[in-house]
Amino acid sequence: MSLILEGFMGCGKSRVGALLAGRLCLPFMDTDALIEKRQSESIAGIFESVGEEAFRQMETSILYGLWLSDAEAVISLGGGTPVRAANKGVIKRLGRVIYLRASADVLIKRLENGMDERPMLKGHDLHERVRALLNEREDAYVAVADEVINLAEESPEEVCDRIMESYEDTCDKRT
Repeated sequence: MSLILEGFMGCGKSRVGALLAGRLCLPFMDTDALIEKRQSESIAGIFESVGEEAFRQMETSILYGLWLSDAEAVISLGGGTPVRAANKGVIKRLGRVIYLRASADVLIKRLENGMDERPMLKGHDLHERVRALLNEREDAYVAVADEVINLAEESPEEVCDRIMESYEDTCDKRT
């Protein structure tokens, strides 16, 4: 069974996902990294050259490719991926979806130094934009999640431990 990590930018999906993949001996796939590789361009560059809607279509294409491959993996989704209606069913079919939920204050603290790399934040007031996007996306995150993990100040390793405990419980119930 694949594990899919969703949540707002800065919540730690990529770092936690890489740790989980190592512990589970599964490949790690980050949808943003897959798009960058396919396009030979950064996410910020893609947003600048073709816009957000084209990027969102690329996300959907990547999701369908992962679903069709039927390969077991740990998958980190881009922060806006679950918002698009076309993605919701595919995300659920990929495997067990875990929403890494962090408060706006925690996310703002983590995102302060990387705003230029985040096209959804660039040119905006960080505090207002994070709160607005988080409010817009919360329902979509919850709708596709099988489990919600509320984050505080845990390290990626501690979050990984929490997910591993839950994953093992889920696997035990299936056997």
